[in-house]
Amino acid sequence: MYPPFDYFEHRRACVIKQRQRDARFESLPDTYKGPLTSQQRAILDAPIASLVNDVHNGTVSPVDILRTYGKTATVAQQRTNCVTELLLPEAESWAKNDVDLKGPLAGIPVSLKDSIAVGGFDVSVGYSRHVFKPYPEDGIMVKLLKRAGAIPHAKTALPITLLSFESANDLWGVCKNPHNPKYSPGGSTGGEGALLALNGSRIGIGSDVAGSVRAPAAWSGINSLRCSTGRWPKMGMNTSMPGQEGIPSVFSPMARTLDDLTYFTKSFIQMKPWEVDYTVHPLPWRQEVYDATSQSKRLRVGLMSTDGVCRPSPAIARGVELTADALRSAGHEVVNIAVPTFPATATPAQALQIGSVLLCADGGKTYRSFFRTGESNDPGAAQINFYMSLPRPVKYLWYLWTRYVKRDPLWASLLRYFHPLSAVEQWKWVAKREAFRATWFDWWDAPAQQFDFILCPANATPALPHKAMHDAFSSCGYTFLWNLLDYTAGIVPVTKVDPIKDQLSTNFKPANGVEQGAFKHYDGAKMAGLPCAVQVVGRRLTEEKVLAYMKIVEDALRASGTVYQHLDVEALPELHDVESQKTKVSVDPKRIW
Repeated sequence: MYPPFDYFEHRRACVIKQRQRDARFESLPDTYKGPLTSQQRAILDAPIASLVNDVHNGTVSPVDILRTYGKTATVAQQRTNCVTELLLPEAESWAKNDVDLKGPLAGIPVSLKDSIAVGGFDVSVGYSRHVFKPYPEDGIMVKLLKRAGAIPHAKTALPITLLSFESANDLWGVCKNPHNPKYSPGGSTGGEGALLALNGSRIGIGSDVAGSVRAPAAWSGINSLRCSTGRWPKMGMNTSMPGQEGIPSVFSPMARTLDDLTYFTKSFIQMKPWEVDYTVHPLPWRQEVYDATSQSKRLRVGLMSTDGVCRPSPAIARGVELTADALRSAGHEVVNIAVPTFPATATPAQALQIGSVLLCADGGKTYRSFFRTGESNDPGAAQINFYMSLPRPVKYLWYLWTRYVKRDPLWASLLRYFHPLSAVEQWKWVAKREAFRATWFDWWDAPAQQFDFILCPANATPALPHKAMHDAFSSCGYTFLWNLLDYTAGIVPVTKVDPIKDQLSTNFKPANGVEQGAFKHYDGAKMAGLPCAVQVVGRRLTEEKVLAYMKIVEDALRASGTVYQHLDVEALPELHDVESQKTKVSVDPKRIW
């Protein structure tokens, strides 16, 4: 149906899909309802390797595991609206007939970002245009998971366009932060973050083009690993920007605990994904690298306390400093990376400029092509559209005003070239990207650096309120830098916002437009209890090393008395009130935004 009449198709699709999802939750049998049994509590607490071993020897049934996580996923959905497609009860059938229960992930429930193809279900990516078109078969990712013994049980929320640290759209509604419903769980893999934080899944898989598995992990309080390109499959998925390769998106794992994340990454790579996906490098899991790194007694750690673009907020700065102090106490050398010591021709500010231009080289035309009449855009993506649509002469005048009158050269540099590119222009920016990567390659090797890994904030702020991306869409530099470089990076939750310690100084003034947007919604008192995380960064294709570094960081924090407290799903009232588990349409079908 053509515009404007497709508006009615859009409204109809939103109402029907939400009602279908709600009906699937409501129709779950009684085995998926009520309080957790003692066996189910043991399943939630068991190390992942132990759980797999119990499935192998027959002491635990995969269906019992599914029903455990079905209960907790129902609670997570009730609190956060994090699930798009519920794959139960089909998952029970897969557990009995389709998965290899001798595999390294036998019986482990895995949740998937909505963009991943599961046979028999839609891959909507948040667009109403894509619904009622179930995929005929599993995508490569799901085929590999089943071959390893894992059981997909839910698909999860994301933002329309996939270009946001929020996770909302008309089709599925607004996904909420598991710690505070007034805040975002992050994006674009926000549903995974919320579900895992509430123990509604064991492993999650998302994608990351500017921080999309790391921001949700940091904002919801879990672990994640942004893999380098070529280490993880990318076929069998849908996206909002097919063909975008200026900053390649990478599918990567997320987990509630580091133990789960490491076990899963190792097990999945051992399934040899390069044999079924041509995009994956034939690079086996290197256990000897992980073991040798884990045993390191004295590491040289580069501390990026600020990127020179956007200072970390007090809560985030405190988490980073707690981590740096713990590493020092554990005997490691922590070297501050002052802003002037970054390569002069490849600063984080320049990375934000190059990455932004390349990621939006088509002017947003591709992701907009999937919209129906009246379909709500994400606030951050809407700002991108606004800047991209300005005539170049107008934008140049704005650039001059910003640089020379407002004296904000950083924000001006982002405005200057932020418009659709021709093929010739794009090639020039790709060449800039490659020069940037080459410069960083040499810089890291130089005697003054030679870091084992870099420690930095995961984001300038903790989770932000819903719709805050209208102002803060450009403050993604702490994650986006590593996408541009294609470095491996992991998230470790450290602490939570303290309403007293983490208040913003009354003398604070933003230094540029990026800081202004990031700090507009920062309030230590209102954010109390939200997670604060750090980012551990290694070089390209060093997943084994980065996971080992994350363990060293976690161990050092524990030794210093800092242990992150995960949400306790057993303490939530929904788990003990069967009636409250009956989900309701989570948004007003007349107007979602």
